[in-house]
Amino acid sequence: MKNSCYLFLVSLLLLLLSCKTSKEMTSVDKLSISGVYPHLAYYNNEGECGTGAVVPWAGSLWVITYGPHLPFGSSDKLYQVTPGLQQIVWDKSIGGTPANRMIHKESNQLFIGPYAIDAEGEVRIISYKMMPGRHTGNARHLTDPTHKIYYGTMEEGFYEVDVNSLEVKELFRDGNVNRKPGEMDQEAALLPGAHGKGLYSGQGVMVYSNNGEATEQAKHKFDVQAGSLSEWDGKEWKLVRRNQFVEVTGPGGIYGNPHPETDPIWATGWDHKSLLLGVRDAVRGWYFYRLPKASHSYDGAHGWNTEWPRIRDIGTEGEPDYLMTMHGMFWSFPGTFTAANSAGVRPRSAYLKVIGDFTRWEDQLVFGCDDSAQKEFLNKRKAKGNIEGPGQSNSNLWFTPVSMLDQLGPATAVGAVWARETVGANEYSEPFLFAGWPYRSSWIKNEGTTPIIVTYEVDKAGNDQWSTLRSIELTAGESTSIDFNPSETGEWVRAKPDKQSTLTLTFAYRSNDTRNTSPDAIFKGLADVRSSSNKGGLLYGLGDNRRALGILANVTSGGKTTETGYYEMREELKLERKEDVATADFIRERFVIPQQVVEIGNGSVLVVDDKNRRWRLPLGDDAYSTLTNKGELRICREVATERDLFNCHGTFYELPAENADGYAKIRPVATHRYRINDYASYRGMLILTGIVPEKGKKNPHIIVSEDGKAAVWAGVIDDLWKLGKPTGKGGPWVETDVKANIPSDPYLIGFYDQRELTLSHTSKDAVTISVEVDPTGNGDWMEYAVYTVQPGQKQRHQFPVSFQARWIRFTSDADTNVTTWLEYK
Repeated sequence: MKNSCYLFLVSLLLLLLSCKTSKEMTSVDKLSISGVYPHLAYYNNEGECGTGAVVPWAGSLWVITYGPHLPFGSSDKLYQVTPGLQQIVWDKSIGGTPANRMIHKESNQLFIGPYAIDAEGEVRIISYKMMPGRHTGNARHLTDPTHKIYYGTMEEGFYEVDVNSLEVKELFRDGNVNRKPGEMDQEAALLPGAHGKGLYSGQGVMVYSNNGEATEQAKHKFDVQAGSLSEWDGKEWKLVRRNQFVEVTGPGGIYGNPHPETDPIWATGWDHKSLLLGVRDAVRGWYFYRLPKASHSYDGAHGWNTEWPRIRDIGTEGEPDYLMTMHGMFWSFPGTFTAANSAGVRPRSAYLKVIGDFTRWEDQLVFGCDDSAQKEFLNKRKAKGNIEGPGQSNSNLWFTPVSMLDQLGPATAVGAVWARETVGANEYSEPFLFAGWPYRSSWIKNEGTTPIIVTYEVDKAGNDQWSTLRSIELTAGESTSIDFNPSETGEWVRAKPDKQSTLTLTFAYRSNDTRNTSPDAIFKGLADVRSSSNKGGLLYGLGDNRRALGILANVTSGGKTTETGYYEMREELKLERKEDVATADFIRERFVIPQQVVEIGNGSVLVVDDKNRRWRLPLGDDAYSTLTNKGELRICREVATERDLFNCHGTFYELPAENADGYAKIRPVATHRYRINDYASYRGMLILTGIVPEKGKKNPHIIVSEDGKAAVWAGVIDDLWKLGKPTGKGGPWVETDVKANIPSDPYLIGFYDQRELTLSHTSKDAVTISVEVDPTGNGDWMEYAVYTVQPGQKQRHQFPVSFQARWIRFTSDADTNVTTWLEYK
């Protein structure tokens, strides 16, 4: 009996030791692709599975996910990730749509979603019956911060929670509780705007942000009134500003400000013109500044496209380092930012992932992403055909070195202070960021009826002391551009006219694109566009909790494509052949690549969007024309929530949803020479098909089935920057018969590097050709140059390196045959 007990104890001890060893397995032992660990992916049963919050606490990383509109709970979970990257799913999770997080120092607890977690990792729940709503933020209590905290919801529900007992007191009822028939899900009556995001307290007030509007109009437009920033003093609410706002925080971050009476409160937001940055001073109140946008995929008056932009300290103890995410750009943010000391906001690099939260953990950055939504919401367009979304929503964490923040896309960005607005005499614009780019320009148009003088002023040190930079005269209807030289320095710039007029004034900033035109080695094994043999396949993230990627594989040889079977890939990243006729049939039917969704001509790819607007894009290798027309290459697909990846004629583009103005705000990411059959999101990765396996044998990004008949490339969407800088050729008119005074279609010119224009025509007489550019994509056409082209001659123009505008078009003064040829190198 003693021997039996002894053996039992030894066995139990060995079992416990083995469990501990497994739990503490190092991250080196875990399979990862471009910083994504497939086994850490999370799924739910909802239309979206975003990451609401990521917080290091009690020796682990804690993560919550959310579904799209679930104020009373959902299938989403609370996750604990150990230092050895073991994922622990908390089985009593109650889900919902949470994105709040706060560390309460006095009680030594993390509040994340509806959960309170103590220093030992013990979890308590606040029931949605007690505190309904989509929890979006926490704030320190105004009068009893030691014992209580605030919760705010996306539909303007506000609660006071006792940190010890978790007793809940309702301050303002959530808009979902007494929802009336016919109301939109996001409606709430307390404050202007809808779709709440940020919550913070200090200086005697609690500040709350709405980033959208609950109207049918806001579902389809990006430039209507939406959102609000409001504050509550414990008695009454006050509207601060009627724009779309998201993050509200301060130097204390998720702990709350250490000196709440005097520490600043920061708020980020935007309108259709540019980004907004607000700071609240304890004595003088709110100040607002403007910054340019790198991406427009976050626009949309409904507010759904942003998730949760953040400002968060990613530094080390004693050395704070604040990172701001806003409209597809990583920004360096000064922790000392106030209206009296506003210097130091700087762009770092552009990104494509949709990020809900981020933190520094184990000396890495960890981004919680919103990768793959089963319900694509309003993001529909004919270029995608009738393609299905993934069968089940899923997302993942993305681990990167801290240095990555400066290594992704170029920080080129554009924003306006006035957009066809009536501006009074000597009325100043809001300050616009002026520092951080090697090339800076301004486009301005006087749309009034009288001549004016516009004066630019600069705040050199960020101390609200202004001096004259330069002045420019404009006749009625005149437009012009200004190139600022390197000696014209300052933190912020502003402008004023000497007389009342209607004005459009935009700042366009360009960074150096240090990439060349050669792809990184991680893409080795992708098939060249002219390859005669490669392995492709249609991709589908499976539903029904199968958590696998389905691949209907094919092989192309000698110009003929044939199916080779159905395969699945799971978190181990092994392609396995399956006999599943139903799923294969489903993929074949629902994921067919649509044909004739773009028109390829001699000089461009013509896109006619869902609003019947015409846009022209540059050409790549001629081989893409036939492949595109035959429907052998996927052109458009959502691979990050609520925006599309557009792969057309050898260039990947970021394409905003139509409600964020779609093709008008398209942004080229990189140009390539690959024959990419299909692409999709899976477990936080980007998956591509169109592989030559023997050329990628030693590349860990190339995954091949055991039978050799199926292959994929795996990485992340932000790997695409490594394909090389965007290039292209063509023009809106190539040996085209044109009518006098009728402009060409817009042709994309923004975000390219070395740009050259050649003009010619077939007339016997000289022809005057006007060149206009639209800096914003909003139809703000401004004159760039006028050329008189002699018969039989070619007029050439090299655009200066500082030039930045989004679209270009041409107008001839005579009926003739014209070529407007552009080379982007």
